[in-house]
Amino acid sequence: MTIPHDTIAKLDETYRSLSLLGSQLDERQWKLATDLPGWTVQDNLAHLIGTERSLEGLGGTTHASSPTDHVKNPIGQFNEHEVDARRSMTGAAVLTEWDDLVELRLRTLRGADDAYFDAPAQTPTGPGTVADFLHIRILDCWSHEQDIRRAVGIPGGFDGLSATHTIDRLIRTLPIVIGKRAGITEGGAVAIDITGPVERHLVYEVRDGRAGAVDAPSAPLLTTVSLDSETFAVLALGRRPAADLADRITVDGDAMLGQRVVDQLNMMI
Repeated sequence: MTIPHDTIAKLDETYRSLSLLGSQLDERQWKLATDLPGWTVQDNLAHLIGTERSLEGLGGTTHASSPTDHVKNPIGQFNEHEVDARRSMTGAAVLTEWDDLVELRLRTLRGADDAYFDAPAQTPTGPGTVADFLHIRILDCWSHEQDIRRAVGIPGGFDGLSATHTIDRLIRTLPIVIGKRAGITEGGAVAIDITGPVERHLVYEVRDGRAGAVDAPSAPLLTTVSLDSETFAVLALGRRPAADLADRITVDGDAMLGQRVVDQLNMMI
């Protein structure tokens, strides 16, 4: 493969956006709770540091966190060790560690050859390459930036490459939502209108038992779900239930069917 310059550019954008956002926060804001159970604003950045250190080959913490209800699997336990190891630090100190680390990461990525990006890696979606992992890493970093922004009340980050990248990756899960989880019957079609800032008009039809994107349905749409791109991301990333965002979602047509689609948008583990 060729070096994924586009992926590196998006990581650069999101790394630096996180740094700029962090530079605006005081210690009270760093300790605010976020949508992720048990995690503060500071914890979100500490989590990103732990993963970036691992990707850079710097090794993880030797600290072991106490058991918590929100840790569900070994990946979650790894994350919690890294987060808990930094809980006694100030937010400013965690930000300094982040700033230094991302400069190192960007030097590594920009100096790496094809063999580096082609190396096998276990990604959140299964076996792949380092390049595959980094493609997903954009989503992870941008998503946690949004977790921080919601907690501190500083919106933004939807006008860049990483926002579009993340929305488009999340859209990949919609055939599963519509064809399997929402139980749309054979021949049924639904539309998802993401109204912006990242705009997408998407139509899916179930054919031969599977939902797939179509330019136009072969029969009238059963339902159309309309929501802005932030609401779509929050739901697809499992940050909040649809009931908490009902005033930002419109369903036309079969209301019960549309609600089933909305309720099944969470595709995170």
